[in-house]
Amino acid sequence: MEKILQFIAKETGGESYRTSRMELDIENSSELIEYEVPAEIVSKHAGETRPPKNYFSLEEHAKNFSSSGQILNYFLDGSRHVYKIDDIAYNHGVRKMIYPIVAGQVVAGCCRRVDKKLHAENFSAEIVLAVPDVTNPDSHKGFFPALVSKINERFKIKISKILPYKTDSKPAEKFEDRAVAKIMEHMHNTEINFVAELVRRGKLDQKNYLVKDGSLEYKVLTERKFNPKNYSFVIGVSKKFNPLLVKNSKDKNDPGLVADLPLFYRTPVTIFERGNFHEGNKFAVWYVRLRDKKYSDSPFDGVVKVEKILVTDAERDNDKIDSDDVDLLSAYLINERNPVCYGADGRWANHIYPIFLTESFIKSRFISAETFLNLF
Repeated sequence: MEKILQFIAKETGGESYRTSRMELDIENSSELIEYEVPAEIVSKHAGETRPPKNYFSLEEHAKNFSSSGQILNYFLDGSRHVYKIDDIAYNHGVRKMIYPIVAGQVVAGCCRRVDKKLHAENFSAEIVLAVPDVTNPDSHKGFFPALVSKINERFKIKISKILPYKTDSKPAEKFEDRAVAKIMEHMHNTEINFVAELVRRGKLDQKNYLVKDGSLEYKVLTERKFNPKNYSFVIGVSKKFNPLLVKNSKDKNDPGLVADLPLFYRTPVTIFERGNFHEGNKFAVWYVRLRDKKYSDSPFDGVVKVEKILVTDAERDNDKIDSDDVDLLSAYLINERNPVCYGADGRWANHIYPIFLTESFIKSRFISAETFLNLF
């Protein structure tokens, strides 16, 4: 019986090699640190309206806000499992070139807190394929949607999208990495769409912020035009970060600034701008210690990296974020430190519980690797 990969090869003029299959990434492993690419960074150490000289205590702020409810009420996360499922060959003149076919499960979810309980606000689970762009040599706009329709009808499956990755010689990346990047891009587009939908429905405001698990730095590759104004009431909270990129008040790299951060304190805000981000948008970045380092294995455990996009004209013109807003958001994050997911996740010290629940919810919707690979 013909399988999906043989059908794709036949429809695109290629040859399936039926090579061994493998998982290409182990996402969110507690042993991995997500290091950002430091290229094209512009930073200014005076990133807030009332910059502290060193650290700033938020303990009193957190106590004052503890009885006034929460303003962090929406929680967003995306995840993916990615597999190389085949190699496919295409003729280039007198020689053949071999390219990987990569399949991914992409899940994303947004949860809302109501009366101290989390409810699913939005959810998406998709199967996508990343294929070389030479499968559509004439770049016909409707080629891949038509191929998706044929596959789904013939094999009674639901593939959401086929994502072509570039096969040119520059930059010098592995084709597998380009394919995974396309699937990651699709996941980010889903998250961007979720935020846009919440804004359209009027769900986000000063009393209802959204916390995105991880960075807000979506690259320019995303197909949807990024609207920074949708992120007025959104913060990104990263459990993993590169301590080598932490800046001190003299604009020098200083990982010790975070390692020595006292309990319930935050660092000053730094403004970052990256060349690979949409239209030069700028980020306010700071770090908050949620848990005492004496109870963890690393001095960076218990610290989260917080990001907020500069949205208002005043913020963008002055490269500064209001220090009162930073204190407010940081204090409410500290009030999320309990309960803990200790024992349920190796990253417990850097987790806030609603994100842990949101992440657990979406990951429960993955199908097993064996079942997924047998689809192809």
